[in-house]
Amino acid sequence: MKLFLSTLAKSVLISLLSLSTYQACWSQTANWPTHPINLIVPFTAGSATDVLARVFAEKLGTKLGQPVIVDNRVGAGGTIGTSLVAKSAPDGYTLVVVSAGHVVNPVLYTKLNYQLKDLAAVSPLGTQPNVLVVAPKSGIKSIKELIARSNTMPDGLTFGSAGVGSATHTNAEKFVHGLKLKATHVPYKGTPQMLMDVTGGNVDFAFGPVVSALSLIKDGKINALAVSSDKRITALPNVPTAAEAGYPQGQFNFWIGMLAPAQTPKPIIERLNKEIIAIMDQPDVQARFDNLGALPFKLSPSEFDHFINEEAISLGEVMRKAGVTLD
Repeated sequence: MKLFLSTLAKSVLISLLSLSTYQACWSQTANWPTHPINLIVPFTAGSATDVLARVFAEKLGTKLGQPVIVDNRVGAGGTIGTSLVAKSAPDGYTLVVVSAGHVVNPVLYTKLNYQLKDLAAVSPLGTQPNVLVVAPKSGIKSIKELIARSNTMPDGLTFGSAGVGSATHTNAEKFVHGLKLKATHVPYKGTPQMLMDVTGGNVDFAFGPVVSALSLIKDGKINALAVSSDKRITALPNVPTAAEAGYPQGQFNFWIGMLAPAQTPKPIIERLNKEIIAIMDQPDVQARFDNLGALPFKLSPSEFDHFINEEAISLGEVMRKAGVTLD
């Protein structure tokens, strides 16, 4: 009898504790957010990822009733800022905005201190083509001429990127190895620095996000040879796609998306996803996307998670073939 009562008491206690925990979690989720949200951007201010993150941060702050503060944590191909979020409390107050390069980091960094599964997919923020650019003084006006120039140079060409493993790097490696070009990679700490060196002719070419390269193109400081999308974009209507130019090896889907620490409550993730999709439909945001050469990209959290896993397989193979590692 005593044993029965003891067991019953333990069962009641466990049930009460479970109920208390559930109520606490429900209360935390139902009231979220009650204070500012930290949005980590693991790339430099002015980069494509940063620009798009700030478009959504301001709008989300209004919709959620709490400030969404952009915090640039730069370094190691975006892994420093991403690692910080992967190890943060899954409470909806620390999020990260990554780009397509996120999925190749496990290939590049064999000692990476987090895994893709340590982050939960929230929502894409959009897609944006990269644009293949060169310095005007190079005299190169097409991909065909770029390849011809490469064949005349004993050491080949040099190409810049926003950092090893970045989307700009992955795009360029796909292009270089697909065409079997002789070219040397020159990594920078971010897109702005990379594009500045292209304007000066310090590197021969680069694939830069349209959002970052557009003003330089319009000012005549760099020449655009092709965009990496499968269709021409409104912001650069006279620039052909890589496929139109005869070189589909230059095609690349540069996506940007928001992630949260794994185990973040599903209601928080679903609310963020719902608000982000609603923001994309706002006329002023649509106009902003057009000006940036960006396109809306709408997926549910589960669809985005599947997309990320598929990208990890395909783009990871690109970097394996290129033999790029950082450990």
